[in-house]
Amino acid sequence: MTRSITTCIIVDDEPIAQQILEQYVMETPGLTLLATCRNAMEALSKLEHHQVDLIFLDIEMPLINGLNFLKTLTHAPAVILTTAYPQYAVEAFALNAVDYLLKPFSVDRFQTAVQKVISKPTPDTVPTEQPYLLIREKGAFIKVPHHEIIYFEASGDYVKIVTAGKTHLASMTMKSLEETLPANAFIRIHKSYIVAVAHIQMLKTLEVIMTGKQALPLSPNYKDRLLELFSK
Repeated sequence: MTRSITTCIIVDDEPIAQQILEQYVMETPGLTLLATCRNAMEALSKLEHHQVDLIFLDIEMPLINGLNFLKTLTHAPAVILTTAYPQYAVEAFALNAVDYLLKPFSVDRFQTAVQKVISKPTPDTVPTEQPYLLIREKGAFIKVPHHEIIYFEASGDYVKIVTAGKTHLASMTMKSLEETLPANAFIRIHKSYIVAVAHIQMLKTLEVIMTGKQALPLSPNYKDRLLELFSK
């Protein structure tokens, strides 16, 4: 059983972007545009007084940006981000955004995103999605499931993401990565390495042996925390 989207609002401060989204909504069966808002404050007023099923939300806006606005909503409708900035994608999906549309996007891409909401199963039939890391690689966004990741390695301005079958290279810092990952599943063992707890095979004095027999350096600065984790 699926639920149909009946009402949506557009939240974008750019008149041209508003016009394009309004046209796309009109061309998409199942959508009814309730309002076009120039900023988050106008959107909040609509949410307080009307039933809104879906928000098309820009990020860089005056007063409060789209992501900060989304964080303030206790019971947010479905949200599709529409933005010219790719660097917010990880945070957007962490906030349960349905999709992330990079401007300029086509009506076909728009309708594909909307279909994810219209075809979304009701709560009693929603499958549990495995946690994943979203990265940008070669111009596309890729989901790397947490359970496939063996370890991360700092590599200049990038981070290597090592899985059993492939190594990805993503532009991010070890600090931001450490803050994003669940602390019970990943742990830092060295300034240049974060490892998946489930893939640790053996602890040595100065090394951690991972799945695949890969030996990684263990820094004394992180050893106590690692031992504490395994003692619980």
